[in-house]
Amino acid sequence: MGQNPNSMRHIWSLTILTLALTTSIAQNISTAEDREALFDYIYQKTLQREAFSEIKEQRLGVDPRQAMLKVKSEIINAKNDIELYYALQKLSAARADRHLSIDPVDGGLQVPKGDNLIAPIRFHPDYSEVGNYFLFVADIGKNLNLNEKLMPVVGDKLLQVNGEDVRNYLDKVKAYTRHSNMENFWRRAAYSLSDKNYRLPPWFYKDKLALLLERKNGKQYRIELPYQQEVEWTHGRVFNKYPGYKLAWKKESFHLYVPTDPNNKNLLLWWYGFRRDLQEATDYLIEYAENNNMLDFNIIIDAMDSRGGSQGAYALARLSPHSFKTTGGNLKLSDITDDFINNYTQRYVNRQHAMDGSGREAEDDGSWVMEWLHGPVLKGLAAGQEYSNNAPFKCAHLPYYSDWIMKPAEKHFTGKLALMLGPWGGSHLSQFASMVIDNNLGYTVGMNDGGYSNTWEWTETLYFPISKKPVVEFMWNIGHTIRPNGQILEGNPAQVWDFIPVTRDNYLDYKQILLQKCEAAFDESNKAKINWSK
Repeated sequence: MGQNPNSMRHIWSLTILTLALTTSIAQNISTAEDREALFDYIYQKTLQREAFSEIKEQRLGVDPRQAMLKVKSEIINAKNDIELYYALQKLSAARADRHLSIDPVDGGLQVPKGDNLIAPIRFHPDYSEVGNYFLFVADIGKNLNLNEKLMPVVGDKLLQVNGEDVRNYLDKVKAYTRHSNMENFWRRAAYSLSDKNYRLPPWFYKDKLALLLERKNGKQYRIELPYQQEVEWTHGRVFNKYPGYKLAWKKESFHLYVPTDPNNKNLLLWWYGFRRDLQEATDYLIEYAENNNMLDFNIIIDAMDSRGGSQGAYALARLSPHSFKTTGGNLKLSDITDDFINNYTQRYVNRQHAMDGSGREAEDDGSWVMEWLHGPVLKGLAAGQEYSNNAPFKCAHLPYYSDWIMKPAEKHFTGKLALMLGPWGGSHLSQFASMVIDNNLGYTVGMNDGGYSNTWEWTETLYFPISKKPVVEFMWNIGHTIRPNGQILEGNPAQVWDFIPVTRDNYLDYKQILLQKCEAAFDESNKAKINWSK
């Protein structure tokens, strides 16, 4: 039988494409010698630039330096762009810092991102037993078409992922995942387990997500779920329904809920993050409360879903009637300190001195931080210091020569403060939580936040040292955040006063449980049980 000409052309086209991709990949990853030189460069610069957190290393039981060295052979032996990219991602993750990532650059390693797909099931950790966390079903798609006997329900325990024990699977995921404490890792790993994207190497995924689950009665069952573009969830991740409260208005940083009972003197804030409108939103809240005779109300802040940003101290000076010590920070002094100061100065000159580009970072015109950078920091660098002096965080609210103490704003709430926390968020949330907890400004309940925060990062496009070809964009943590109690914050979140772990039994009612705790904490009969500040 003769060959089909069209089929032959198709085969030759695939062959040519494969050869072209192979040639391209070989050029992008350079030589083994060049890859070893690249590793040596990253490792040495990390030792010089990285602001390591000893308390985090102790808590995680890791040595980032040794963990990085273990990845060296993977980088040298990488055979294509994908293997080298994910070896570098593992190298970056070895430092155990939630903030630090790598990203593709023009002309560098080529990593097909493909579509972001998702299987119609979500998981959450059960934190009831320290050292023995497990994952349970937290949500399912509304249109999940399964036999009733195989239909997952909230609380079912996850035993296997694609035929592999879930703990072994998570250990492999952890090697590629940015995290600063284990609670935050488990939360993020659980949530992303049903995602299919480029954040993990392609060999983690199969055509379908195969799971072994266990009912609360011990009965096990297997299911395979397809990946799809979108899912309509039964519950959704964010629970912001609060019995006894109704939504009054929304801002980007937070939403305000007011009580439906006129005898309830509590306001509730669902806190999305410390975003670009934080000052405006906080000022609006004060004006609203003043016009409605609510400045003497208690404040409950649900920050379990919060993201980062800036200006938390600005808000806290208006939400609490007490003075407090802010967080602080320093800079690791190294080969890039001059460049960092020059870059920051240029942003200041152009009036772009904003955290993450989203909003104004300082309460002054930015001169406090410039005075610190060009004064004590440069003097410390010239003197050969390893770190700069500690200053109020980025000098955003106070100058470097201050005592770090902020007083309540002219107009502020005079009631009590309660804060609900969980391990999902961090960054500026970790700072806000530490200011509340370390200064004993109010009642805190739930679980500790994600515990990741530093002052600044340095981002650099890496090039192969020999061929000079671009590789990826790489980040370093170049400064500590200092808690009000004097400890480094990275990997060391402030501990909530009333620890209540999320479990598979309380998951759907968790926020209502914490809300009741907050309301009870405001009851005068509980005054002796809770160590309210001042």
